[in-house]
Amino acid sequence: MRKRPSAVVLAGSALFALLCPGMAAARDGDALPREVSGGYVSWATASAALSGHGVSLDAVAPAVRGSADRTWFPATGGGTDPGTGDADIDLGGIARLTGSADTAGPLLFDGLRLSIEDGGGALYVRTELDGQERDFALAGVRSDGAEPAVRDGGVTWTGLRASLTDEGARLLSTWSGQRFAAGDGLGTLDVTVGTGSTGGASEKPAQPDETPQASPDATTPDGQQAAPEQTAGGAVPSAAVALADLTVGAEQGVTGEGFEPGEVVLVAIDEDTRYQTVADAEGRVSRTFPVYASAVEGAHTVELYTVTGARSAVAQFLVRAAG
Repeated sequence: MRKRPSAVVLAGSALFALLCPGMAAARDGDALPREVSGGYVSWATASAALSGHGVSLDAVAPAVRGSADRTWFPATGGGTDPGTGDADIDLGGIARLTGSADTAGPLLFDGLRLSIEDGGGALYVRTELDGQERDFALAGVRSDGAEPAVRDGGVTWTGLRASLTDEGARLLSTWSGQRFAAGDGLGTLDVTVGTGSTGGASEKPAQPDETPQASPDATTPDGQQAAPEQTAGGAVPSAAVALADLTVGAEQGVTGEGFEPGEVVLVAIDEDTRYQTVADAEGRVSRTFPVYASAVEGAHTVELYTVTGARSAVAQFLVRAAG
């Protein structure tokens, strides 16, 4: 049997009855045409009802808690339909809610799954109640009419708004001792997943997204630079910048090749990861970014690397003060 960290056990059979089996999502109907090939879902809670009730969101690996109340969950499977914007995405890691000292302890959710259909959907989770695991919809999600950004090899949804379901509100109220209501905001979800596409998707701009990860350690135990890992086709990733030197306030661009088609690639500026994109059918990526007025003169780096850290490429450029 699969082992998992112990979740808080909530007393009372009445609470157990809140989470009926009917709330679990059923994967029926036609299969989604594209498999998810990596990616991330970021959950930003800065403006959510959680903070107003003294509750914070943390994560257990492989999920990562970042800055600005943003937590990142890796996409581990599922499917998408770039033509309709529908998706069913399995997420790795555990979401951990913690409250004030007088609560029963942390509330853990695993088995996270994000379902998107017709601009709406739900965030499904699993928790432990009375010694048994139950799946239910913690939050509904909506896009507020924003279309997903679709490109060859990936799909991005930006600003999906999450709000508590009735069952989720009652669960959090009982656990925390605070009053939660259905419809209370749980923040926003930004999603970027690879689809492994080989063509046929419409081309729309990739959306920038901040991530909490630092650039991966690309050194061997003896401190030497590690050789980059090749793709299945034998290619080694490479990176190049659009401008060898530029002044502060200008826009820089980076391109890369040698990645796996549909692979999610993160972009780090001076070892600070700021963006992500998805490799196209030929394993190529591109990303533009601003060089802020606060940038110091001299050499800077931009690194492209996979979400696993297995493959990466670095390019350098010079920044000059405005003349």
